Amino acid sequence: MKEKELLSIISDIQASPKECEWIEIKCNNKEPHMIGEYISALANGAAYMGQSRGYLAYGIDDTTHEIVGTDFHPEHEKIGNEELENWLATQLSPRIDFSINEAIIDGKHLVLFVIDSAGNTPVKFDGIAYIRVGSYKKRLADHPERERKIWQNTKSGYFETKTALGGVSADEVLSLIDYPSFFRLMGLPLPENKTAILEKLSEEKIIVKRQACYNITNLGGILFATNLNNFDSLSRKAVRVVFYKGTNRINAIREQVGVKGYAVGFEGLVDYISANLPSNEEIGKVFRKDTPIYPPIAIREFVANALIHQDFSIGGASVMIEVFTDRLEITNPGKPLIDVLRFIDHAPISRNEKMASMMRRLKICEERGSGIDRAITQCEIHQLPAPDFQKGDLFTRVTMIAPQPMGKMTKEDKVRACYQHCCLQYLSGNKMTNESFRGRLNISDKNYSIASRIISETVSRKLIKPDESSRSRKYAQYLPEWA
Repeated sequence: MKEKELLSIISDIQASPKECEWIEIKCNNKEPHMIGEYISALANGAAYMGQSRGYLAYGIDDTTHEIVGTDFHPEHEKIGNEELENWLATQLSPRIDFSINEAIIDGKHLVLFVIDSAGNTPVKFDGIAYIRVGSYKKRLADHPERERKIWQNTKSGYFETKTALGGVSADEVLSLIDYPSFFRLMGLPLPENKTAILEKLSEEKIIVKRQACYNITNLGGILFATNLNNFDSLSRKAVRVVFYKGTNRINAIREQVGVKGYAVGFEGLVDYISANLPSNEEIGKVFRKDTPIYPPIAIREFVANALIHQDFSIGGASVMIEVFTDRLEITNPGKPLIDVLRFIDHAPISRNEKMASMMRRLKICEERGSGIDRAITQCEIHQLPAPDFQKGDLFTRVTMIAPQPMGKMTKEDKVRACYQHCCLQYLSGNKMTNESFRGRLNISDKNYSIASRIISETVSRKLIKPDESSRSRKYAQYLPEWA
């Protein structure tokens, strides 16, 4: 931890009226099991109170909060042959990030444990979860109402509430956060004074006010940073766009790594992708015009979904947009939370609900979760092959395929187009027919049997089903299997 942030935390602890659920003060008591229990209690207490971190401070008087110093030197402490920090980490379940920091203030030695808030589940030490109740450390099992609230708080947005950069001044906040763009995107007038700006940023959880300074949250940094490189924990989450020569990754001809927060840089990102894509030339009655090979609306929706639904807990990975001569791939870290076949119709579910809510308010993504439907509809309108959704253990990918005649499409391409068309027809209050599907793939009426074979194959894979209310084989109608 940087010295400036460390000193600001110590100042906050001194300014606090008393110890609380996420702050514990000691002088010299360094018994290892006691430290482990407090790490559990403070991680859980921080989650209970909606704080991103808990603190265990040595060298501060617990009554006056004056700096008195400590003779505790964690780097010299061992349990058997194992260093204290490593031993503590192995006893915690689930493992959480905590750091041990040391400082000298007025010639006196201080130690500060900075402990991440519990995420997804309460933290246990040696198999037992603890929590602070007033000034006392208790077993969490004895306080079920607090355990319920921890579960609720950690479900509602763990990544977004964590601190991206702490201990920053008011002026630094206004330098690090693109606040004019924040107010513009929110459709709000820019306040005339610094205090009002900071109050609104605090209200929206972009920053958190502390005793003497501010923390910038991950939500604030990832969406509104003027430069993501100013945030060590977020810089690797910048979007990468790579253009390749050919159909493989051997020859990259252009690469761009974003530096702005997702919200303030979104329009520029989409414009950059669209401007560098190959285009088709249309000849009108008077003028020639270039039309993008992929519909910009579809690119916008797929990119927004990748940003919002990524798993930020996967380190060293970011959203990747890769453009080949025959396809465009958008990949985000994290396994999807729903079956890829249900992307079209399913209600929106996100790991990052606070971020998703903010992006909807900024009108960057669809409020009703219909963005994927709209993107696939655009692909149909432009007679593109159906987008391909893939999932892995650590990624989700959507592939948009360049225009090609039906004769060059694979069987998988045709079945996927049939399934997606059937879903879109159902969601618009209609039902797929041989005729509507022929229109989707631009199949002539005389090749009716080609469409029939593709539909039969899609039925055999249990992706769609005949509508039982339709009794005419010639005018048969179809529904998605899940309908």
